[in-house]
Amino acid sequence: MTALPLRQIRAVHDDSTIRVYQAYSNEIADAALAHGTFVSPPFKLERMTWIKPSFLWMMYRAGWGFKDPGQQRILAIDISRAGFAWALAHACLSHPEAGMSQAEWEERKRTSPVRIQWDPERDLLLQPLPHRAIQIGLSGEAVRLYVNEWIERITDVTPLAHEIHALVGQGRLAEAAARLPVERPMDM
Repeated sequence: MTALPLRQIRAVHDDSTIRVYQAYSNEIADAALAHGTFVSPPFKLERMTWIKPSFLWMMYRAGWGFKDPGQQRILAIDISRAGFAWALAHACLSHPEAGMSQAEWEERKRTSPVRIQWDPERDLLLQPLPHRAIQIGLSGEAVRLYVNEWIERITDVTPLAHEIHALVGQGRLAEAAARLPVERPMDM
């Protein structure tokens, strides 16, 4: 078996969309599902919002939708590949790149509406893996584009998360793995 690259975007995707995940309160999730996008209020356009292409990293972050009341609903958001590409093109890392001064990094951060962070991918038991999953923080212009232009479809996948969690809890890992969304490497 070939080891996965340390950093590689893996996601549910097709020729025109890529799926990302977010966890929200019932209030935000219900409004988003009713409108097909996030609406303010209750969604706050002025806050950074983090999107995650990795289902299992989202499960780690939100505790399968059981972690806290503000993250009990797991949403799958299909966004345009063009929007995703725009986000990557307008991003900076969440930490300074090698050789970059603190002042250079602060300026880059100030002028970039998107942050990229690579965190350890997770397995079914939510334990860290040796390769990384991308997290993308959207702020300012990027949040407005995400909400108003990029979102194609929003689906509530909380029942799926709970089903997989129950299978994991019963030690039925092969069945749980078979229910996971199929995330494939993505070329940009």
